[in-house]
Amino acid sequence: MSVTTRLTSRIARPHLPRRTVRLRMTMLYGALFLASGASLLAITYALVRHAVGAPPGKDASDVPPDDADALTPRTDVPARKVATSEELARRTAEIMHELLVQSGFALTFMLVVSIVLGWIVAGRMLDPLKTITATARDISATSLHQRLDLEGPGDELKELGDTFDSLLGRLEASFEAQRRFVANASHELRTPLARQRALGQVVLSDPDATVESLRSAHERILAAGVQQEQLIEGLLTLAKSQGGIDVREPFDLARLTVEVIYSRRAEAQYRTVTFLPSISPALAMGHRNLAERLVTNLLDNALRHNSSHGWVEVATKTESGRATITVTNTGPLVPRDAIDQIFQPFQRLGTVRAARAEGHGLGLSIVEAIAYAHDATITTWPRPEGGLSISVAFPTAHGPAKPPQSHPDQATARSR
Repeated sequence: MSVTTRLTSRIARPHLPRRTVRLRMTMLYGALFLASGASLLAITYALVRHAVGAPPGKDASDVPPDDADALTPRTDVPARKVATSEELARRTAEIMHELLVQSGFALTFMLVVSIVLGWIVAGRMLDPLKTITATARDISATSLHQRLDLEGPGDELKELGDTFDSLLGRLEASFEAQRRFVANASHELRTPLARQRALGQVVLSDPDATVESLRSAHERILAAGVQQEQLIEGLLTLAKSQGGIDVREPFDLARLTVEVIYSRRAEAQYRTVTFLPSISPALAMGHRNLAERLVTNLLDNALRHNSSHGWVEVATKTESGRATITVTNTGPLVPRDAIDQIFQPFQRLGTVRAARAEGHGLGLSIVEAIAYAHDATITTWPRPEGGLSISVAFPTAHGPAKPPQSHPDQATARSR
């Protein structure tokens, strides 16, 4: 494009100022001042005109003559009255015109002053928004620790800044949890892969390998593959639960719990743990398959972290408008400040990683994710004698859902 064409296009289409909030607020201030000023001047002009145009009082020509001049004819009185009225009307018109012109100049001057002051005041009022915009533009995934920390009165802009700070806090916690989860998941996935590779290399490097040794090595490789498959399945379930539920249907939480208890009876007998069911009707809303995985993980967690000849109490009921399942088990003491830790992926009590023992450390993380997807609440408290009690309250199919009341000995309530 040539220079002449660009100049012609700019002249034909002049660049208008960007319609910012500050400009619109200034124009609004100016328009309001112009409207109120013009109204005030119109009212003042009407009042002054009414006052000036009122019938004048008696002048010297209307004064009764003295008795001595009563008989003398006064032929010049009407002419003098006409001249005085015309002079008064002309003078009144000049004054009103001068008042109108000066008022117009004053209104124009004050309009300019109000626009300038409105521009300055609007800029001062919108300074916090500039700070928010600059901070939001500079923040990235690696600098979520930054905060606005707006100062000033507790107005709407201060509230917006505080809300933005809380949003950054939640994002920082979410990103940190995601980074920690990815690091842990990569570590846990690497372990069975390394075991499979080591088993294969050992067998291949043995010149005297027999059919029995090869079979044994392959069986161990298959076992490691099963472990890896279970881990991946748990990760997929966790990701699916965190994505939410599109379709919610009513399901019988009590019947579902009975089915899961029946499927875990052999495991309980192997661990010498007794189930103590207390099943009452509980109709919940949500995804039945995910809810079944939640109940399964709760029972598996109670069985694995139990003591010999211990027990697992499983209760379902409808309370405060919510379908509730509570799983309580005997077992080792759980510190009150460790409740959050056991809900983290790949974490156990203390510093022992989940992969060093049974399971993969995803059980309660999946429970929490499924509960969150169902808008359910999780209430967890440790038993003074040892063990743990976890209660999950699902929304019911009837009426509005109400949060369940806290247990009197509750240590930590995880409401999502």
